[in-house]
Amino acid sequence: MTKKNQTLEAELKQLREEIRYHDERYYLHSDPEISDFEYDQLMNRLKAIEAEHPQLITPDSPTQRVSGRPAEGFVEYRHRRPMLSLDNTYSMDDLREWDKRVRKGVGLEQVEYVTELKIDGLSISAIYEKNRLTRGVTRGDGVVGDDVTQNIRTIRSLPLRIREEAFQQPTGTKKEKPPLAQPSLFGNPETGESLKKSGKTPDPSHQSAIPEPDEIEVRGEVYLPNESFRKINEARAEQGLQLFANPRNAASGTMKLLDSKTVAERQLDLFCYDLLFDGRKPFASHWQALEWLVNAGFRVNDARALCDSIDEVVQYCETWGEKRDALGYEIDGVVVKVNKVALQDELGSTSKAPRWAVAYKYPARQATTKLLGITVQVGRIGTLTPVAELEPVFLAGTTVSRASLHNDEQIKRLGVKIGDYVLVEKSGEIIPQVVKVVESKRTGRERELQDFVMPKDCPACGEPVVRQPGEVAWRCVNATCPAKIKAGLKQFASRPAMRIEGLGESLIEQLTSNRLIDGQTLPPLVRDFADLYHLSERRDEFLALERMGAKSVDNLLEQIEASKQNDFHRLLFGLGIRHVGERTAKILAGNFASIDELMNASQSQLSSIFEIGSVVAAAIVEWFNESRNRDLIARLKEAGVNLKAATGAKSGAAASRKLEGKQFVLTGKLPTLSRDEARQMIESAGGRVTSSVTKKTNFVVVGEEAGSKLDKAKELGITLLDEESLLEMLA
Repeated sequence: MTKKNQTLEAELKQLREEIRYHDERYYLHSDPEISDFEYDQLMNRLKAIEAEHPQLITPDSPTQRVSGRPAEGFVEYRHRRPMLSLDNTYSMDDLREWDKRVRKGVGLEQVEYVTELKIDGLSISAIYEKNRLTRGVTRGDGVVGDDVTQNIRTIRSLPLRIREEAFQQPTGTKKEKPPLAQPSLFGNPETGESLKKSGKTPDPSHQSAIPEPDEIEVRGEVYLPNESFRKINEARAEQGLQLFANPRNAASGTMKLLDSKTVAERQLDLFCYDLLFDGRKPFASHWQALEWLVNAGFRVNDARALCDSIDEVVQYCETWGEKRDALGYEIDGVVVKVNKVALQDELGSTSKAPRWAVAYKYPARQATTKLLGITVQVGRIGTLTPVAELEPVFLAGTTVSRASLHNDEQIKRLGVKIGDYVLVEKSGEIIPQVVKVVESKRTGRERELQDFVMPKDCPACGEPVVRQPGEVAWRCVNATCPAKIKAGLKQFASRPAMRIEGLGESLIEQLTSNRLIDGQTLPPLVRDFADLYHLSERRDEFLALERMGAKSVDNLLEQIEASKQNDFHRLLFGLGIRHVGERTAKILAGNFASIDELMNASQSQLSSIFEIGSVVAAAIVEWFNESRNRDLIARLKEAGVNLKAATGAKSGAAASRKLEGKQFVLTGKLPTLSRDEARQMIESAGGRVTSSVTKKTNFVVVGEEAGSKLDKAKELGITLLDEESLLEMLA
């Protein structure tokens, strides 16, 4: 290496370290030490050197936060450890009941908890290898998420490289290291004000050196600050674009953009809340993990607290419930976690959520506004839903102009009249609802609505609607109803179904609407799912739609063609059969070798399948008895869409139900099978795999390093299997 290159590398190293330091001062601590002009001078010098000597660019250079061309699409990534959701509680009584269950579960009179503000955003996982950020992944379904590495790199508060000092024994606070967050029970993250010192923060000088793992995973919540949200919507309004409903939707939509430069412009931010070393929790307590994250240069919310009892937890929740509006970002509750990791392991998790953590959700927000009218919308399975058209009102960070009235029975119960003032409620992601009439505001001039009845004909297609005995919902049963088709296409194209990227609401609207060409009205290009697979034959007409270029059309046609080879269960879910969700679709695909076998199955045959039941069976039979649905299947088959289960899948024979009715739990590492492989084998044989050992568990499959589930199984006297025994059972 020449002396000149050595000098350049030394300057590059110094520039990068300076910029990283000033990034931390600005983005993590809101305490800049230099002006914007001085910062820009440093960054411009770095860019100039790297442009002249591109061979010296490193992936963790500050210039690499936004780079490369827009992505063609997102790649799925399987989480090393599932990102579980949290159970919710909505009252202090429920929160105290949860505490009782926790204390009973671990056999202690009192448990230490960590409380953190529940940021209203989207969860992500940032993965570091050799201390460098190598991958960013969305939560997805908790097991598989989307690789959004380029987008997550644009978040300035997320370090591209972890400081090596984070693994060394701390010897005191240095200037280049951010200070530990002040230990406080009710600290104000905006001002640093502390209402009550907890005095429980571990002294960093007492920590020993930490071995560096091969992989570090940091989990956090990406959010959009309120000010950034306001600016984005102002800009969109000027451009005549649809406004984002709330900061959370804007953050989620931004993270799904394929152009990271646009993502960078929107200034997303992040609070980190969890840490894994090589897939495991590295510290004895959650609090220690949060402190390590702070010392390592990550942004952790300063309002976190270490609570000795549920009484302190309740006080924390009440305090932030009163102060939440003063924050510069949206929160919708408080996350409460058992602090000690050993106790977390003892409590375990269900298939969806840990037992050692819970989200306390703040009460729903309400507002009073005027009811201007009622319209009826038609859903994916034909359900007619009355919708209140409201005088716009700002509610829980969103401008609300429509709210659900559920059904005509609810309208009668509420006694709603057009012109009434009504109380509208919105809680979290729940659609706004009309909860009561404000009778004191009645003038006597309201239009009578007591005689309101659901229309006898579908407002979208004009076909008669029906209501099944014992149900309150009216439904359109026309398989070609345009409203059902639009909503159905959205599900059909979704990721759990046929995964046709790019087929969004606006394009669906165009494809399913009449077209006016040369003064002549032409029918829609798409009237059902099967029409999608004939769009390639009508490419010129497809191109004639608004805002459709040749590349966009060809990309979508490729997606549609590729979807023909999807697994059978994806198609079953995409068809939108009532009561057939993702899991039910997989069960059906595991019991029937083809759509023909399923289509001709009797209700008794279907209801005898474990987890199907009579209600689901009746819905399946009803769907296939509809002649238009059978015609749809025939056209999908003709188009070449896969309508068969994977090779080796059983049909409806008894062999496929060998383990039907049996529940399994997997624990430890199996010699040759992965957990997913073992689960798929059990489920394909009719069995069910759960995450917790209970009295209903029939077998526990045990591998190396089995945990507390093995002890629980022995305590309950449940049959234990090793991998060999499981394979013999499946043979």
